[in-house]
Order: sequence, then structure tokens, then C-alpha cells
Amino acid sequence: MKALELDWKPLALVPLLALIALPLVGSGSTWLTLTVAGLAMGMIIFIIASGLTLVFGLMDVLNFGHGVFIALGAYVATSVLGGMGDWTGSTELWRNLVALAPAMVVGMLVAGAVGVAFERFIVRPVYGQHLKQILITMGGMIIGEELIKVIWGPQQIALPLPEGLRGSLLLGDASIERYRVVAVVVGLIVFALLAWTLARTKIGLLIRAGVQDREMVESLGYRIRRLFVGVFVVGSALAGLGGVMWGLYQQNVTPQMGAQVNILIFIVIIIGGLGSTGGALIGALLVGLMANYTGFLVPKVALFSNIALMVAVLLWRPQGVYPVANR
Repeated sequence: MKALELDWKPLALVPLLALIALPLVGSGSTWLTLTVAGLAMGMIIFIIASGLTLVFGLMDVLNFGHGVFIALGAYVATSVLGGMGDWTGSTELWRNLVALAPAMVVGMLVAGAVGVAFERFIVRPVYGQHLKQILITMGGMIIGEELIKVIWGPQQIALPLPEGLRGSLLLGDASIERYRVVAVVVGLIVFALLAWTLARTKIGLLIRAGVQDREMVESLGYRIRRLFVGVFVVGSALAGLGGVMWGLYQQNVTPQMGAQVNILIFIVIIIGGLGSTGGALIGALLVGLMANYTGFLVPKVALFSNIALMVAVLLWRPQGVYPVANR
């Protein structure tokens, strides 16, 4: 976190991108709408990417199966919210938020529980072997997607927003969707909790120390393996939470949704510095803003805009905006 506090240049990238887009968009109200939408999209992507950032940054594990936890969280949300029609159909915001809470919690719990088995049987045998990690975790994701089809079916399932979160708030002439405001708030809470845990708690200290010198920490009587398993489970749970948020953002879920989002996730963690939580936040916000601005201005190049963004950042800082030491 020291690097995040001292190095201000990457922090300027997000407002810089927004300022560059302002004259291109032209209308101030349209620009504000696109900016808030981009920040919300970026926050959801950050929630998803934060889990993979933890796993890679602290455990040095390339988990290409991360997408299965995203899809799993989204599908669990369809089941939970499907049984709470009285709450999601209400126009009262507090009832909608109460309905979302168990969907998020259960989605995280199920994804975390599956993460325990995923780490034990798929990831653990290939610790320290990146090529094998890529291959075996991709295989794990394919198996996970097929199991999702067995339980929920292969067809797309609707995941509509609760009634009170539909529609927009008017800020002058700008229209800001209510759900996007919720997404920004949830993303900020996740980032604050992660930053505080890693920087201010004993568990965070032990995890960071274990990354630097595992033998020393184990000689003090701490079981680093259990801590690292806990990190993997938390990363899986965060992917499940992100899946719930992304499914509501898209308002539908498919078994392949995790694999589709994986591309954006890896762009984010590469921009961020391969393991940096603060870097992942900046990368996710940049990706969200770029996708919305280019989707409005030049729709045909929107699909490639984030790859161009990643290339531009890497030309400036080849190791990402906040590279992790010794990575």
C-alpha cells in the first residue's frame, strides 16, 4: 500500500481518461451518464478481479478456472432471488437490498465451498508450475461449466433487477441508473476491506510475510498452507460475489459467462501489476470507462479498446501501474 500512497501518477489515469473523453462526447449530461456507468462497470469487474488478484499476488497461482466461480455465484443468485418474489417485486428500496443480501452471501458461501475442493484437487498438485496451472485450471472450468448445466440447465436464465433498483436517478439532464450506484458502493466496500485486512491485520501481515519468507513464518509456528488455502477460498468467494453483481448488471446468466468475463479480468490484473489490489482497482476503472466511452463514440472498436488500453499502459509501465515486488 505504500506504493499506492507515494506514487500518484497511476491515480491520475482515471480522471485523465474521463477528461479526454469529455470533449469527444460533447454533451456534459451524456458524459456524466457514461462516466458513472463506466465506474459502476469497473467496480463490478474489480470485485471479480480482486479474487484472482489475491490468488496470483499472494499464492503465485495462475487460476484460469476463476470464471467458474463467477458463473456459480450468478446461478446461485437466480435460485435465491427466485424464491424472494415478494421482496424483489417491491418498489421499496430497503426490501430490495434485504433480498440482495442473502443472494450475495449464499453466492459467496457456495463459491467459497467449491473453491476449497478446487484448491485441494486441482490447484494443489501443480503449485509452482505455471504452465500446468493454466492447463489444469482451464480443464477445471470446463468441468464446472458442465456441472452448472446439469444443475440449472444449458439455457440462458433471466436475472432481473429488483423493482426498486430499476430505473434511473436524474442529476440535471444526466440519467444515472440506480443499480450502478449500488455497484459503486459495493465495490468501494470490498476494496476498503481488502486494503484494511492486508495492511492492518495480523492475518494480512502473516500472509504477506509468508509470501516473502515462508520458512521463517512456519518456523514461528504458523501454518502458511492453511492461510494460503484461506486466501484461495476468499478469492473464490469474491468471484462469486462479482458473479452476482455481473449477472444483475447483464440481467441474465449463462454457463459460459465466467469464461467471457475472464478476458476483462486478465486485462485488469495485467494493467494493475499482476497481484496488486490497488492496481487492480485502477485497471478495472480504466477498463469500465474505456468500454463505455468507446461503445458510445465508436461502437465497432469497443471490443478491442481495452486491449489497446492495456498496450498503452504497458508501453508506459511494462510491469503494470503498481507492480508487485519480485514478480
